[in-house]
Amino acid sequence: MFDLTAFAKFEVTGPKALPFLQSLTANQMDKPVGSVTYTAMLNERGGIKCDLTVTRLGENRFWIVTGGGMAMHDLAWIKMHLPDDGSAQVNDVSSAYCCIGVWGPAARDLVRKVSDDFSFPYLTARQVTISHVPALAIRISYAGELGWEIYAPVEFGLRLWDVLWEAGTPLGVTPVGGGAFDSLRLEKGYRLWGSDIHTEYNPYEAGLGFAVRLDKGDFIGRSALKTEPTRKLCCLTFTDPQVAVMGKEPILDGDHILGYVTSANYGYSIGKSIAYGYLPVSHAQEGTPVEIYYFGSRHPAIVTKEPLYDPRNVKLKS
Repeated sequence: MFDLTAFAKFEVTGPKALPFLQSLTANQMDKPVGSVTYTAMLNERGGIKCDLTVTRLGENRFWIVTGGGMAMHDLAWIKMHLPDDGSAQVNDVSSAYCCIGVWGPAARDLVRKVSDDFSFPYLTARQVTISHVPALAIRISYAGELGWEIYAPVEFGLRLWDVLWEAGTPLGVTPVGGGAFDSLRLEKGYRLWGSDIHTEYNPYEAGLGFAVRLDKGDFIGRSALKTEPTRKLCCLTFTDPQVAVMGKEPILDGDHILGYVTSANYGYSIGKSIAYGYLPVSHAQEGTPVEIYYFGSRHPAIVTKEPLYDPRNVKLKS
């Protein structure tokens, strides 16, 4: 269980909410009510300006979730592009809702003990009731395991936590925080805005081309996108699992600097120390050896196929 109340939540509503979001996002927003879509918002140069999820709650109502640290940044970008005629509006509802993440092999066993409403597919959302607590459950996972983000009015937050905790205790539920979150997301290859992705990189360089729909029509940054990148965000694992780096370290091929580490952490599920960094496509192939320079020492690493954990998403979608 994770307390994710710090997530930023925005509601986009209005008769032109859909075309507004279509023009602002790289992925397809015109999906059935209840659909959850991972997408980027790009700047005019095709760089990744925002990284978030959009849930369609109604014909003209969308729920955007982004990192708490990016709340004002992302909200400002959205507001900057709102139509002048008021046909689409955005409302920051972050402080009105708590969020609890429930993930892991026993997540379904846990939620079935508190509600009958959780039988729905990955990347969909549903209104649920948990011990008289009204909530929105979104089946998605930045932790890379089966589970849900559960949103409820903030006044129900303590009750929601207690109910989930009581149901999960016999199953071995554990409260965990940001350090575990970061380790888990790196095992799964999930990007972090501001580190792995930002406006200096486009989705194809970042390995996020799957979340771009060039055929949906025009959107900000579309014309600037280059689908054949010269560099690529790569997963690296250290030869020595005891090596740990902090990020921003040079990645070397001999004396030639190829790039730098964008994120790093130890993957406890896989027993390896992980780093991510952008490399020229000539060095981005699986099995390519490199070195990472850290406080005067060179540490061998190898380009590794991602994701490292559950590569076929069997657990995530089970």
